[in-house]
Amino acid sequence: MENKSTNTELELLCVIVNFNLGSKVLKYAKQHGITGGTIFLGKGTIKNPILEFLELAESRKEIILMASDKNTSYCALEELNKKFCFDKPNHGIAFSTSLTSIIDAHYSNSYKKTEESRGVENPMYNLIFAVVDRGNGEFVVKAANNAGSRGATIINGRGSGIHETNKVFAMEIEPEKEIVLIISPSNLTDAISSSIRDELKIDEPGNGIIFVQDVNKTYGLY
Repeated sequence: MENKSTNTELELLCVIVNFNLGSKVLKYAKQHGITGGTIFLGKGTIKNPILEFLELAESRKEIILMASDKNTSYCALEELNKKFCFDKPNHGIAFSTSLTSIIDAHYSNSYKKTEESRGVENPMYNLIFAVVDRGNGEFVVKAANNAGSRGATIINGRGSGIHETNKVFAMEIEPEKEIVLIISPSNLTDAISSSIRDELKIDEPGNGIIFVQDVNKTYGLY
């Protein structure tokens, strides 16, 4: 196989918008250099006492993940912000994070970000991923809110691991998962992660996993 190794820095773009807007976002992103993406259905949480009282504090969301080189990603994010007005409340959130490696036919299994290319940066925000069993996403959100988080997005998924499979009639059953995405100010990240860790007992086998990424560029945060 031809080696297409490149030093080009790659970014993962994540756009979270209201239900039914995902295809429009992806189509517009392709017009500005993005080659493709994946749309997930998720659930957003809104921290508002009145909405909580009326049981309207959750909304259906679509999460669009796209990968591209850094320059294209930043240009696409800027154009998406102009088009979909992420700077206005309730219009969505868009952000990018660095990819340290990627395995993809487009990049011929060759991209890996070197230590020298990462540089030393102090990002304003972090992206916290918490992967837990289905039904526990709400507990993650509550624990995060207790530590200062202002909201989260929950995505449904499934997973399997040595501590996570049961057998029914000799068949392995993969438990359904919930993936909770939280964008946190960097000064609150440790507190939010610790709160989730303690509440969900993440240190115990099979209870989930948490990982954190730096957020490089954001639109739609207040």
